[in-house]
Amino acid sequence: MQSSISAIGTAVPQHKFKQSEASVLISERLQLSAAKKRMLRSIYKATGIESRYTVLNDMGHLSNSRSDISSPDLSTAGRMALYKEHALPLAVAAIKQCMEQSDATFSDITHVITVSCTGMYAPGLDIEIVQQLKLRTNAKRTAINFMGCYGAFNALKVADDICRANKGAVVLIVCVELCSLHFQNDEDLDHLLSNAIFADGAAAALVQPMIENQKSLSIEAFNCDLLPQTSEDMAWEIGDSGFDIVLKSYIPEVIESGIAAFMDKLLRQEAISEVNHYAIHPGGMKILQACEAALSITKDKNKHAYHVMREYGNMSSATILFVLKELMTHLTVNNHQETVFSCAFGPGLTLESMLLKVNQPN
Repeated sequence: MQSSISAIGTAVPQHKFKQSEASVLISERLQLSAAKKRMLRSIYKATGIESRYTVLNDMGHLSNSRSDISSPDLSTAGRMALYKEHALPLAVAAIKQCMEQSDATFSDITHVITVSCTGMYAPGLDIEIVQQLKLRTNAKRTAINFMGCYGAFNALKVADDICRANKGAVVLIVCVELCSLHFQNDEDLDHLLSNAIFADGAAAALVQPMIENQKSLSIEAFNCDLLPQTSEDMAWEIGDSGFDIVLKSYIPEVIESGIAAFMDKLLRQEAISEVNHYAIHPGGMKILQACEAALSITKDKNKHAYHVMREYGNMSSATILFVLKELMTHLTVNNHQETVFSCAFGPGLTLESMLLKVNQPN
C-alpha cells in the first residue's frame, strides 16, 4: 500500500540571532584579528542566511554561562547533557504542530522514528516522546543517528516500508538537531564555515498509507548513491569537545558534477519525464546554486529551499522537512500528477533523493 506524508510540523528555539549579530559574537569569542574579522563577515554574508535559532541564549559567547559551549572545559559529555535538556521540549513542539494538521490522534500512532546527528542518550528521545505525549507504550520505536543532513530520508524510507507492509500504520518521524552545541573554539576554516551555517531546529512528519481526498505528498520512490572519492571531505566525528565537522569548500562542485545523472536515474526508474517542483536541502548557498546549474532550473523553482535557508540556516536532518512543509503550505497544482524531486547530501559523500507526487482534495 502506497504511503504519503500527510502532515509536517516544525519548531525552533526561542533564541534568535541575526547573521550579522552572530558574526560579531563569534569574532569576539575567538578574538580574531581585524583581517580575520573582515574575512568572517564576508563568510557570514555570503551564506544568504539572515537569521538562525539556538537553544543557547548567548550564542556560546558568555564565558561564565552554564551554556558556554565555546569553553575548552566543556566536554562532549557536557554538551550531551545540554542536548538532553533541550531536545524533548523542541521535539514536542514540532509534534504538536504536526498533529494539529492531521485527523490522526496520539493514540493512533503505531511507530515512532527519531532522527539526530547532534545528540544521543539512552533511555532516549524516542522513549521520552512516548511518555510525554502518552503514546502507546507498545509503539514500535526506531532511532536513526549520526547520518547528517540526509538522515530524514532514511527515516522516510523506513516509514514507507512500514506503511506498505501495515495498512493500519501511522508513523511519526521526529528530527531534532541542536547543531549550536558543537561550536568549536578555533580558527580552523572548516569550523568557521560550519559555525556560519548550522543552527538548531526540530521537525515532525506523519507518514500513513494513502488517504483519499486529503492533501498530502505521496512517496513514489527513493534513490541513494555514494561519491566515495570524497568520503573524507564531508565528515562528522565525535571529539573530546563536541562533534567535529569536516566540510571542504569544494563540496558544491562535487555535487554539481553528479546530481544531474543521479536525478535522471531516479526519473528513468519511475518512467517520469518531468519534475514540477523541487525540495532541495539548503546545505549552503553554493550547494543550491550548484544544483540549479546542474539541473538547469531557476532560482524560483528552488524558492522553498532559499526561504528556509534565509530564515533558519542549516538544521541538518530537520531542514528538508522545513522545506517540504514550506512547499506543502504554498503549493498550487494544476493536476494530481505533479511531481516533486527532493534531495540532500551528507557524509560519505552520500546523495539521497526521493520522488513525491502532490495529492490535493477533489
